[in-house]
Amino acid sequence: MTLLELRDVSVRYAGARSEVPAVRGVNLRLAPGEKLGLAGESGCGKSTLAMSVLRLLPKTAQVDGEILLDGEDVRTMSWGRLRAVRWAGASMVFQGAMHALNPVRRVADQIAEPILLHSKEPPGPAAVRARVRELLAQVELPAAKANAYPHELSGGQKQRIMIAMALACQPKLVIADEPTTALDVIVQAQVLELLTRLVTEHHLGLIMISHDLAVLAATCDRLAIMYQGELVEQGESRSLIRDPQHPHTRALAAAFPTVGDPASRYAPATTSPLGLPDAAAGAPAAGTAPLLATEDLRVTFHGRDREVTHAVAGVNLEVRPGEILALVGQSGSGKTTLARTILGLQQPTSGRVIFEGAPVPATARGLRAYRRQVQLVLQDPTSALNPRHSVYEAVAEGLRIHRLPGDEREQVAAALAAAELRPPEEFMPVLPRQLSGGQRQRVVIAGALALQPRLLVADEPVASLDASVRGEILGLLLRLRARLGLAALVITHDLGLAWNIADRVAVMYHGELVESGPVDEVLADPRHDYTRALLAALPESAAADEIRR
Repeated sequence: MTLLELRDVSVRYAGARSEVPAVRGVNLRLAPGEKLGLAGESGCGKSTLAMSVLRLLPKTAQVDGEILLDGEDVRTMSWGRLRAVRWAGASMVFQGAMHALNPVRRVADQIAEPILLHSKEPPGPAAVRARVRELLAQVELPAAKANAYPHELSGGQKQRIMIAMALACQPKLVIADEPTTALDVIVQAQVLELLTRLVTEHHLGLIMISHDLAVLAATCDRLAIMYQGELVEQGESRSLIRDPQHPHTRALAAAFPTVGDPASRYAPATTSPLGLPDAAAGAPAAGTAPLLATEDLRVTFHGRDREVTHAVAGVNLEVRPGEILALVGQSGSGKTTLARTILGLQQPTSGRVIFEGAPVPATARGLRAYRRQVQLVLQDPTSALNPRHSVYEAVAEGLRIHRLPGDEREQVAAALAAAELRPPEEFMPVLPRQLSGGQRQRVVIAGALALQPRLLVADEPVASLDASVRGEILGLLLRLRARLGLAALVITHDLGLAWNIADRVAVMYHGELVESGPVDEVLADPRHDYTRALLAALPESAAADEIRR
């Protein structure tokens, strides 16, 4: 029996001068109780294809072919029939739970909304409340969360609320668009386990969309790979991961390194003609004095009802010149608070930050001079760049704030060239919306490099980037270290990133540094239970176990 069948589905968008093909001749089938992983990079058409199943595309989209849901073509459904099918026949877990939930409505009201709007006979208030409690229990959340607002929930809890909403009208098909993006490895593993259990219990059909093949392989029965709007490869998960045939499938698999694989050390997947530097190029010699250090650093927050949060609890950390140190841990472990304190954006409760042997100054003038040497690279380049400022303005901003002497245009050009945006003159007048995600991240890095810093503090520098672009940015960081002797403190929940480029790794848990040392030692032979838990939660571990079976 087939739950969903796509026959020669194509989608075109009407452009200003011509039509833009987004999906080309896709054929797919999904049975009840089956889990299908749809993989590909941004712009390959996977989300467009998923949206076409429920006719959620804009009016500019022209859909051809057949989309059969339980044997009925969605394309020819009346508006009334389509409204009945949405949520009740098929539902969607939208990408980015933080943005998909209404920030001013309680969780209970948002879960109840599809029940009230799409049920054949809307239940009474008592029945709705009972159904909301039942759904919260299914996604393993306490009933008390029904009265919470989205901002009071963690990232994983928000994602569970989105899943509860998708299940509200007991659909046969659930489409999950990047359901684990931006979640740390432990929460990611919990969400994937939850989805797997719900599919089994309710005999659902599941289409999961992601650019991370390891996540899909650990969860899904079959994989389908999209590239430039076409389905280039599909098959059973184990065989496809073990022996990918299409070059794009192989590139996706290579983009996420396996922790413990010696071939992945200092070797991010990159096609840059500049290649990768020698592993030791720019790395500090043994016994080198630290460039930056924290001494018994503590940051305590006092909340409502006299609640005390020890965000950073006695951390001693060192970063040496030319060293790449990865700071890893779950969301809420204190990584970002520690980074903000190092940058002078958060006052420590006690302890101190030492830079080049001297305490970081507290005066405005002293902090400005310090921040020239220690620059921040933000997580999301789209949010970090002013959409109305050209690349030139974005890079020149720091030069103007710090009033650096010299020719501004030459300095901007040098920074863009250092970030490998060449020739720099072509990028200077461009706006952020005209750039790819990887190019935007390079502009952010160029803005930091313009001030000629000694240390970059990079907060999840590749979390929002596609698989192939991720490797290019990590390769850039290694080349900057080799060429400029630039040190980096990389904040991440991605242990694969640490294995790929870092010299040392420090693991944070509940505000404490529970383990630190050379990457090869800490990740190959972890001593602390929490480090072992992080490694066990990696999706590639689950995928490897599946293949071995």
